[in-house]
Amino acid sequence: MLGVAVGFVLPPMLVRASGTIPEIAADLRLMFYLIAGFTSVLFVFILLFFKAAPPSPPSAAADMGNSLDSNFLLSLKKLITNRNYVLLLISYGLNVGTFYAISTLLNQVILTYYPGANVDAGRIGLVIVVAGMAGSVVCGLILDKTHRFKETTLSVYAASVVGMLIFTFTLDCGYISVVYLSSILLGFFMTGYLPVGFEFASEVTYPEPEGTTSGILNAVVQIFGIVTTLLYEWMLGTVGDRWANLTLCALLAFGTAITAAIRSDLRRQAAQNTTKQ
Repeated sequence: MLGVAVGFVLPPMLVRASGTIPEIAADLRLMFYLIAGFTSVLFVFILLFFKAAPPSPPSAAADMGNSLDSNFLLSLKKLITNRNYVLLLISYGLNVGTFYAISTLLNQVILTYYPGANVDAGRIGLVIVVAGMAGSVVCGLILDKTHRFKETTLSVYAASVVGMLIFTFTLDCGYISVVYLSSILLGFFMTGYLPVGFEFASEVTYPEPEGTTSGILNAVVQIFGIVTTLLYEWMLGTVGDRWANLTLCALLAFGTAITAAIRSDLRRQAAQNTTKQ
C-alpha cells in the first residue's frame, strides 16, 4: 500500500501536466525507467533473500493445515462451493473495485472542482492510502484482541459507505482542505478493509491453502476493478461526478448487505482452539 501511495504522488511531480507531446513523452519515459530500475532491484533482492516459508508455522492451526494434503483442483472445488467464501468474494470485489475506480479517476474528479490542482489530486490519493494503512493496523489490532472477524468486517464496510457519502457531498464545497479531511475518513475505512477481508477469507475457508484463497480473491478483485472503473468513467462523462459517486455508494451499501449475510464460521479459530486443548 505504501507503493500505491507513492504512485499517487510521484507521477504529478515527474510528468508535466501542461507541455508538448514530446515533453510529456520524455517525462513518462523517465518515470517508466525509474520504475523498471526499482522493481529490478526488488527482483534481485527477492531471488537472494526471500524465503519460501518462515522457520516455524505462525500458529498451531497453520501447522495443522500444512500437514494436510493439498490438491489444487479439489481445493478450488471446495472454495467455489463454499457459500461464505463466494459471498465474501462479491463483497470484497465491490469494496476494492470501488477503491480502484476512485483511485484511477481521482485526478479527473478533483480537477472538475479545483482546476490546476494536479499535485493536490496526487496528495489526496496519498492521503487515502496512508489513512488506509493506519486503518489496516488498527483493524488488525482489533482482530487480534477480539477475534470478531465478521463484526469487524461488517463495521468497517458500513463505515466505508459513510466515508464515501461524506466524500461525495464535500467535493464541491470549494475548500480543498475539506476534501483532504473527507479523504482521510474514506481511506481509513475503505483501504483499511483490505487486510480484514483477507483474514476473514482465511477463517471461513480453513484448511484450504491460503495461497489459493488469496489468489482467487485477488483475481476476482481485478475483474470487479475493471468493470467498476469502466462504469465510473462512463458515468462521470454522462451524468457527472455526483451521480457517479452515489452509484459507488450504492455498490458499497450492497456489499455491506452481502457481508451481513456471511455466517461467522471461524474454522481457523476453531482449529487453533482444538490444537491448544
